[in-house]
Amino acid sequence: MNGAQHIPEEDLALYAMQALSPEETRAVQAHLDVCPACRQAVSEALGDLALVGASVELQPLPQGARERFMQRIGADSNLATSSDRSTRPAHSEATVTAMPRRSLFGTIGWLAAAAALFFAAWLANQDHNLRQQLNAQRWQVTQLAAKADRAQDLMDALTSRSAQRVTLTEGKQTAKPAGHATYLPSRGALIFTATNMRPLPSNKTYELWLIPANGTGPVPAGLFRPDATGSASVVLPALPQGVPAKAFGITIENAVGSTTPTLPIILSGS
Repeated sequence: MNGAQHIPEEDLALYAMQALSPEETRAVQAHLDVCPACRQAVSEALGDLALVGASVELQPLPQGARERFMQRIGADSNLATSSDRSTRPAHSEATVTAMPRRSLFGTIGWLAAAAALFFAAWLANQDHNLRQQLNAQRWQVTQLAAKADRAQDLMDALTSRSAQRVTLTEGKQTAKPAGHATYLPSRGALIFTATNMRPLPSNKTYELWLIPANGTGPVPAGLFRPDATGSASVVLPALPQGVPAKAFGITIENAVGSTTPTLPIILSGS
């Protein structure tokens, strides 16, 4: 390494990593004083090293890892030294000078392999975290879509011009229990509210019925029990779509409900 030619990029990288011997470091520093191109290359190498260091989270070394690593480097260095001495003349000054560089390159190889393994593990962890986040977001989207569909059904049943609106009253009685139904046949969407309903024993319940306009049997439209004020509601029960209603009725059934109405029908409306 001298001022007459540029220093190889691998030597500049080792200089940036502070991996050269003291003699080699002084030679590189002397060359950098007179070579702007090599100074620029060293600056870029330092910038790359800084980016790598900032992008990877530091993890503590396992117990004894540093000692095992240094022992392995020492073993490789001794092996390389013994091999070179047995195959090259002892008086060759160039050979003696090059031996530390081979050992240094072997060290850099081990460092590069360790860095590659660490980077692969970091990428695998990032991929796992991203997949978990994606699955959580998909679940949230599914839940929001279901809520949006239910809200749309509710809005359509309340505001659609084609929805049937029926008020149910108790026939020929002075008391005023009443029910009000809003029904959208095309969506099978029903909203029912009741007021002034009489209390029932614990083993009984009110059941709402949809009487189809095509003459088929009554369709169960929901069970309900009034609160202390006599109020109750049935919101969006499970009903088939496309069934126009001729009327609605309410019966008193056992607590589990019934598949067919039990007479009498205490409230009705059409």
